Parts: sequence; C-alpha cells; structure tokens
Amino acid sequence: MSEEDASATPGTVRPGGRTARTRAAVRDAVLTGLAEHGYPGLTVEYVAERSGVHKTTLYRRWGSVEGLLTDALDLAGEDTWTPPDTGSLDGDLRALAHEVIDTFGDVSAAAAPTAFIAAAFQSERTAEALRGFYAERFARCESVVQRAVERGQAPPGTDAAAVVRAVSAPLFFRAVVTREPLGTPLADQSAASVAAAVRAGAYLPDTSQDSAD
Repeated sequence: MSEEDASATPGTVRPGGRTARTRAAVRDAVLTGLAEHGYPGLTVEYVAERSGVHKTTLYRRWGSVEGLLTDALDLAGEDTWTPPDTGSLDGDLRALAHEVIDTFGDVSAAAAPTAFIAAAFQSERTAEALRGFYAERFARCESVVQRAVERGQAPPGTDAAAVVRAVSAPLFFRAVVTREPLGTPLADQSAASVAAAVRAGAYLPDTSQDSAD
C-alpha cells in the first residue's frame, strides 16, 4: 500500500482506486465483526485480521473502533439506493415498510444494523453518524411524498421525513425494543395507517400557533 493510500482521508480518493478498495474491505470487516460479536466485541485487531489491512494503518486512518463505525456508516450512505416508485402513495409506503421487515425480519441481515443501533447507545460519535445516515435516507424518501402531492394523493406541504418515520416506527419498535416477530401484515397495516393519515392532513405543519399570534 502506498503512503498516499495509507494517509488519505477515507472517501477522498477516486472510486475504484486502491484506497477505495481498502475502505470497502475495512467496512466489510466491520460489518462482519458487528454481526458476529456485536459492538462490545469489535476490536481494531479483529478488523485488521479480517480485512488484511495492518492495524497501524487502521489506527492512523480511522483512529479507533468509533472511527471505523462512523466511516462504515458514511460509506453505507454513499450507495445508490432509491426509494420505490410504484405509482401510488399507498404502494410506495407499503414497499418501504416491506424493505424494513426484509432487513430486520431476517436474523442474518439484521445483525449488523441492530449492532449499529446498540453501539449508538454506547458511543455518541456513532450515534451522531447513525443520525446522519438516517437523515440522508429520509431526505432521499422525500420524492415519495413529492410524487404523491403531484398526483393529488397528499396535501402540499406534507412533511416527508415525518411520513417515512411514521411508516418505519412501529416496525423498528418491534424489531429493536420488544423483539417481536415482523411480518407482511404488520408492514401493510403500518403503511395503510400512514397513507390514511397523510390524506387527512396529519403531517401538515401545525399553524394553530401562528393563528393565535
């Protein structure tokens, strides 16, 4: 590995270069470690052995396990995922809900994202990175509500981020808090409830205070 690759800040070298490959290998090792051992069991030494990147390089570029977690989330946020476009608000929300249960309803698929959530309770730096990851995801989902407004299926001004959170919230609650089973009926119920609330204007800004003033 060249000195340029070893000292570069993650994400600053063109995609496809050696640094990008190194970063991807480290990210994969972090995800595997989280899935196998959880946040408490993840170490720089494990990531070095799993990724093939010397631990001296890991410490120099990422600094700590927290730095590795943060960059893994940053790299995850650079993917090409786009929200579903089924042609209707109900269909889009249902598809989003199904994506959540496809991930958190499968033990192997849920291991790493669940470990990230657990790590966020123990590391403020990881919590900040996790908030940034989901904020970016919610921003991508704004198109779901924008399309619904254009089709006349949602009132103009509907809070897109609030809508997406509302669809996901009961599913995350079962997956992460109560550890209850997830399934298609629950996803469909959540999507249908939120779609009905959208049409009723439940996610419009509250103007009552402005009127009072």
